[in-house]
Amino acid sequence: MTELRIPDAGDRESLGAFVARAVRLDAQALVRLRRRDESVVEVWASTPFEVLVTRAVVGELSPSDITVSGNELLAALTVARSDRMDPGPSRDLLWRSELPAGGEWRAVDDLPVPVISDLADRGVELARDNVGPQGTPPASLLDQNVLTVTGSDVEVTVPMRCLLALSGMGFVNSSLSGDVVRVSATDTWLRLDARYGAVLRRRRALLPLLF
Repeated sequence: MTELRIPDAGDRESLGAFVARAVRLDAQALVRLRRRDESVVEVWASTPFEVLVTRAVVGELSPSDITVSGNELLAALTVARSDRMDPGPSRDLLWRSELPAGGEWRAVDDLPVPVISDLADRGVELARDNVGPQGTPPASLLDQNVLTVTGSDVEVTVPMRCLLALSGMGFVNSSLSGDVVRVSATDTWLRLDARYGAVLRRRRALLPLLF
């Protein structure tokens, strides 16, 4: 039997907001639940911007790794209103996104939230003016590098798609004084950590398999 337990009502509310945002971006959004350890559950979702979004909550999960429908998880969080819930039947076969492997994340720099919010707002305006036939901005806009961040002997570029995901998921709040977005990286992944969640994107594309 699948069971998700989140004892704190505040964590349930914030997770509900996370899932609601993911479903708003993609009505068919899948959410992957994964137990980090005995007391923390990681929650992952893919987005139309082809980046991953995640946050973690204190809780318990059985089984330890399962993909469910975002809509069904949202209903469990908002309707049942219990610390124990059934997040919905497994959708494991539908999950297509790679998750970062375990490894050391190197802190690159902390960026002021107002700077990130301003760039994201400009990106949203451009996206609205350049919607493609599929209802999403063209790849040329999404892949545009809007920031280059250097630190810890690492230089990373941040594409527009990451900032649009930060904005679309409501991860930043420019009204909070002194808030920052932390940029970190591995050899293959970029991560932006904000107050309400994180956005992740591969820095390098996977090589195709040759037979």
